[in-house]
Amino acid sequence: MADRLAGVPLAPYTTLRTGGPARAFTQARTQDELIAIVAEADRAREPVLVLGGGSNLVVSDDGFDGLVVRVATLGVEEMSQDGRVLVTVQAGEDWDALVARCVAEGWSGVECLSGVPGLVGSTPIQNVGAYGQDVSQTVAAVRVYDRRTGEVRDLTAAECGFAYRHSAFKHEPDRHVVLAVTYALERSPLSGPVAYKELAARLGVEIGARVPLAEAREAVLELRRGKGMVLDPGDPDTRSAGSFFTNPVLGPEEAAALELRAPGHPRWDMPGGMVKVPAAWLIENAGFPKGYEKGRVRISTKHTLALTNPTGEAGAAELLALAREVREGVHEKFGVWLVNEPVLVGARLELG
Repeated sequence: MADRLAGVPLAPYTTLRTGGPARAFTQARTQDELIAIVAEADRAREPVLVLGGGSNLVVSDDGFDGLVVRVATLGVEEMSQDGRVLVTVQAGEDWDALVARCVAEGWSGVECLSGVPGLVGSTPIQNVGAYGQDVSQTVAAVRVYDRRTGEVRDLTAAECGFAYRHSAFKHEPDRHVVLAVTYALERSPLSGPVAYKELAARLGVEIGARVPLAEAREAVLELRRGKGMVLDPGDPDTRSAGSFFTNPVLGPEEAAALELRAPGHPRWDMPGGMVKVPAAWLIENAGFPKGYEKGRVRISTKHTLALTNPTGEAGAAELLALAREVREGVHEKFGVWLVNEPVLVGARLELG
């Protein structure tokens, strides 16, 4: 069993650089080790936090009063099936390194997810998506350790219950530990159909066009860098958890109410009369521009959805105070409650 350390600060393990100490901290380098560590803690009724890349995490200044298990499992395997390639990846692999490999190998389907920080194990939990692609489009199976039953299970994509930035894993956040993810990718030198207007414009193509994989990846990276969304030690705007709020999806009555408050606002019509609204537009038009500061934290100077800790010296309490101010300001102006995208550990962003 891996060594356990006491009082390890968690801030260095998060992209926001916030978070107090863990009561106990260890790393798991194999699937078996990860299962054994979590199972032993569960038998002892010790709280467990499974830590990936820390890119979608806000840990309170009090830290975590339990065992933090950092996932460090590595390995990528491929096999052909029905003209596609099935790529099975251990949860501790770096996501962007995997995307770079897929592009180099001619495996199409995740190229527009270039530059997304974090580890592979978190991708199905959040249903990570960007620039017209979601991992739900390519996830074939997710191998998990079920903490309730003590079994290792292979979940199908349908069993994962994918939705916009959501999955079945979020319904019971402490039940499953993701061990590995299998992606079904097309063997092709071309990207999937470009589905995002901003990306199509950068590439100079029409929506639905396909471009060389490397061109799609570089265009996405350029767009993300311009928004401070590619981790860079030299860019204070990247000390964030990416988009802090999801784009609200409103029912017909809520959408009608917003239209009365903000006629002609940007929107995407969705099935069933639902409407998705850009959170960035709501934030900016509620009076919170890029660069808006509150003490040592601020909204990114490049991207309104990112809350940043530019010096790396602010605490989680300061960041969450800014998040609450933005959230309440948007609700007061537009009647819409924003929902946080990062996972909050030992902290709360009160619901309206």
